[in-house]
Order: sequence, then C-alpha cells, then structure tokens
Amino acid sequence: TAQEETKMMSYLNTLIFGIYPYIALVVLVVGTWARYDHGQFTWKAHSSQMLRKKNMVMASVLFHVGILVIFFGHLVGLLTPHFMYEPFMSAGTKQVMAIVVGGIAGVMTLIGGTMLAVRRLTDPRIKASSTFADNMIIVVLVVQVVLGLLTILPTLGHLDGGTMMQLASWAQSIFTFQGGAAEYMVGVHWIYKLHMFLGLTIFVLFPFTRLVHMLSVPLEYFGRKYQVVRKRA
Repeated sequence: TAQEETKMMSYLNTLIFGIYPYIALVVLVVGTWARYDHGQFTWKAHSSQMLRKKNMVMASVLFHVGILVIFFGHLVGLLTPHFMYEPFMSAGTKQVMAIVVGGIAGVMTLIGGTMLAVRRLTDPRIKASSTFADNMIIVVLVVQVVLGLLTILPTLGHLDGGTMMQLASWAQSIFTFQGGAAEYMVGVHWIYKLHMFLGLTIFVLFPFTRLVHMLSVPLEYFGRKYQVVRKRA
C-alpha cells in the first residue's frame, strides 16, 4: 500500500542519512588510525609514475588540483553556518559560486581522473602492479565526480540556495550530533542523495585504499622505524 511504501522510504532515508553517516565516520577514524598504527609502510600513494610517465603529469595535476578544490569547497560549503556568511553573501550567491567553482574543478577532476583510470586499467605494466583497491577507488572517484557535475542540472532550476541550505543543515546536524538530521534530506532530488551516499561510502573505503596518503605529513617519515627488507645472515 501507499502507506507502507511511505513508511519504507522514511525508514531508508533515516538509515542512509541518519545512521549510515555515523557508521562511515567511525570506520573512517578507527580504520585510518588502525592502519597508521599497524601498517605504516602501506601508507603511501603507490605512484605508478616510474612505470609509465606518458600523460602522467597532466592527468595527475588536473586530478589532484581539481579534487582538492572540490574537497575544501564541500568542507567549507557544507559545514559553514549560514549566519557566518549571511551579512555579506546570500545563499543564492553562494550557490552560484559553488556551481561555477565546483563546475570548473569538477571538469578538471573528471578529465584527469578519467585519464588516470584508463591508464591504470589498460596499461599492461600498471595493471600488473595494481590491486583491486587501486582500480576500484579511482573508478569510484570518477563516478562521484560525474554525479557531482550532474547535480548542477537540478541546481540551475532553483538558484535561491534552498537546496544548498538543506544539505548544509543536514551535514551540520550530523557533525553536531543533533537528532533528526535525516529529515533535511526528505524531498531532496535523488541525484543529490546518490551523490551524498557515495560520498559517505568513500569515507568507508578511505582507510583501506591509497587515499590515506592525503593525510601524510612528510616530516613524520623521519620518525618511522626502518623497514626490514632482508635480514642479515
């Protein structure tokens, strides 16, 4: 019945946007800590540049610059309370800025990421040295960028900043442990929901992939123990 269907949709909305975010954050924090504590020598980017340099520099620059802009743009955009920017910027203006800056960064990331994904999945030498996690995470990131760019389409239909306010309220409610956070996602276009769900899933995958190198501080390498490659007889 329609009532049962509505109840099921409400349950799924609460599960995905009210409970899953905390599961994802716990896995992110605990998993990252455990990997750093027990597997520091797996904490690296696993660069394949030495295997094949062709198009590597351009693809890497486009991908990394684009994804850093996107990451910090999402971080500031979702977690900055409205009252902090309201005196000098409306929600609609903020949304237009997000479309322009995010769109440019998204295209950069998509081009660079696609080049890196094709290179990793088709080059025989790189394929031989890649793990399932290596291949999976670059594909997931490219798909996530595509979803992010697709969110621009429904956003252009309402430039008042209303949807952005909803998404920001949801994210801030999650990070401040407020109840009823999932209610902010009710009525939001499905493309935003899919984008948010995959973003949370990337948090879950983070500790188990090469993405951990994002947290590396070069000076910390000087404090690590030597890696034993071959013991003396």
